Amino acid sequence: MKLKKIGVLLFALVMMFSLAACGSSSTSLKPEGDKEAGASGQQKPSGEAGLLNGAGSSFVNPLFSKMFSEYSKEHTDVKVNYQAIGSGGGIKQLTAKTVDFAASDAPMKEDEIKAAGGNVLHIPVTLGGVAIAYNLEGVKDLKLTPANIADIYSGKVKKWNDPQIAANNKGVKLPDTDIFPVHRSDGSGTSHIFTTYLNKAAADKWPKEKVGKSIKWDNVGTGAKGNEGVAGQVQNTPGSIGYIELAYVIQNNMTAAQVQNKDGQFVAPSLDSVTAAAQGGLANVPEDLKIELNDQPGKDSYPIVGTTWALVPEDLGMDKAKAEKMLTMLQWTVTDGQKYASDLQYAPLPKELQDKCVAQLKKVKVDGQPVLK
Repeated sequence: MKLKKIGVLLFALVMMFSLAACGSSSTSLKPEGDKEAGASGQQKPSGEAGLLNGAGSSFVNPLFSKMFSEYSKEHTDVKVNYQAIGSGGGIKQLTAKTVDFAASDAPMKEDEIKAAGGNVLHIPVTLGGVAIAYNLEGVKDLKLTPANIADIYSGKVKKWNDPQIAANNKGVKLPDTDIFPVHRSDGSGTSHIFTTYLNKAAADKWPKEKVGKSIKWDNVGTGAKGNEGVAGQVQNTPGSIGYIELAYVIQNNMTAAQVQNKDGQFVAPSLDSVTAAAQGGLANVPEDLKIELNDQPGKDSYPIVGTTWALVPEDLGMDKAKAEKMLTMLQWTVTDGQKYASDLQYAPLPKELQDKCVAQLKKVKVDGQPVLK
């Protein structure tokens, strides 16, 4: 009888320790690939000086993934945890102080900066193109004007063989099938770049009210989260079309349209055509570095081009050791780290812009004192 009681007691002790161990686990039940994990505010900046948390733009994610991996190899005391939850999500997390820095393909508005509690510096980290990818069997050389694209996303052009599209594609056999537009469902800097372009290049068809990170699509098309979500939807839906950062299109072997530029030329998205557009747009860089690259002149310029900015509060509320590691990492990103841009189809920042970025980073303070010398 005593042996039986001892056995029961031991079993109870084992169960108690097992439950305690389970309760102390930091493993989340949220799926690993869920991009909304950070948006809920569950992700907190680590107190460790070497762990840097960032969130935002999915436009820049292929480049950031490469950059941050390489940086950690060179600087083994630093790890960057970046969540590609969309520009809108990144701004929200920066405002909630649940990340150390954010990234956005749309500049913050004045009310967003005010909500963040002080001036937020905008540091360009890359220049990239937004491709118009499509899934149309047998059609490899599609040409689209700004008006075509605006009418597709307004729901006015519904068939691939619509006379408007056929007029630019003589000799191409366009099918009599429905067009399925795909757009971003999350707050997206890519949407900001895309809709800003439509308003600049086809203002009579795309009003300013439909420019921004979050758009009312008036029940036109299907939404998907992130550039990767839109890419996946287009790949899996015959007859679909979507606006996607160029790196995702190339990595996934997708087909993209040639888009008519300001000079009337139809230009395919590529590193060269994005660089050509950037050269025109960087002629006059504003002091706050909020540059606009859409619809630039030049026969070789691809017309849908944008910037991703790292967003950093001018007055950082963190210890100086961690601030120094973060700003040193960002300084490397806009200088030496630019060598990784071209292979991923982003246009590297020119030297003059790199210098302006470094000057902005040197404005960042902790307790009123500049962090970088």
